[in-house]
Amino acid sequence: MEQEDQYTGLLERVKAVFVDSLVLVFSMVVFTQIFSIFEQVPDIARILAFTLIFVLYDPLCVSFFAGTLGHRVIGIQVKDVQNETKNIGFLLALIRFTVKVLLGWISLLTITGNVKRRAIHDMVAGSVVVYTSSLKE
Repeated sequence: MEQEDQYTGLLERVKAVFVDSLVLVFSMVVFTQIFSIFEQVPDIARILAFTLIFVLYDPLCVSFFAGTLGHRVIGIQVKDVQNETKNIGFLLALIRFTVKVLLGWISLLTITGNVKRRAIHDMVAGSVVVYTSSLKE
C-alpha cells in the first residue's frame, strides 16, 4: 500500500508523545516509591534507573513492538521505510530517539514536506510511521 493516507501526520505523533510522557512520569513515580522502601539507595542508582527508563523506553518499544505505549494507544507504528512489515532494529531505534531528543520539535518540520510524512529522525533512522490499520490491508 503506497497511499499517502497510511502515513501519520503531526497530530497523531503529538498525541503519542503526550501519552508516552504520562507513561514515563508514572514509571518514575513507581521507581521513586520502590526506592523509598529501602533506607539507603545511592544517588547514582537513582540517577541510573531514571536515565535508563528515559533513554531505553522508546528504542526498546520501537524495535521490539513497532512503537511505544503512546503509539499503540493512538494506533500508529514505527516501521522500516524499505519494508513496512518489519520493525527497525534497536540501534536504529536508539539513533532515531537520540536525533528526536536533540532536535525536539524541529525534527517534525519535514512531516508535511514529503509523501511518507517522515520527520528528520525518521529519515536518519530509515523509519516511517504508519497507521496500524494500514498494515492489515
